[in-house]
Amino acid sequence: METTQRNQYIEVRIGKERYALGIQDIHEIIKMQDVTEIPNSKPYLKGVINLRGKIVSIISLRNRFGLSEQSYTKSTRIVVVNYADDMVGIVVDQVNQVTTFADIQPPPERIGSVQGSYFTGIGSTDTGLVSVLKLDNVLND
Repeated sequence: METTQRNQYIEVRIGKERYALGIQDIHEIIKMQDVTEIPNSKPYLKGVINLRGKIVSIISLRNRFGLSEQSYTKSTRIVVVNYADDMVGIVVDQVNQVTTFADIQPPPERIGSVQGSYFTGIGSTDTGLVSVLKLDNVLND
């Protein structure tokens, strides 16, 4: 069972692009909520939320990838991931599904306007290609 879990991903959407996060990294997925801003922080750091008594930093993949911000919708979610003995929330436009990839190809140098170093690789599904996020690089400078 553990081997199967390592090969599963949660597919999310930012704009028209599809990305995947390893299911083993995900703590939970919650609806968008009010975020308390932190002055003088990095542009992609939206702020923090209180998640059942734990303060969780919230980042915007849109900002991180140099895309323009858009209004949140009823589909907007925060994907809370386990990272470095802590939790970080990642704002996504939509959570699509759990998926698996038979094969993940190495990422190109750039995927659209986004650095290839943010990705582990590219997975293929029946409905197209999905970029697999490399959390270490996405969450660090």
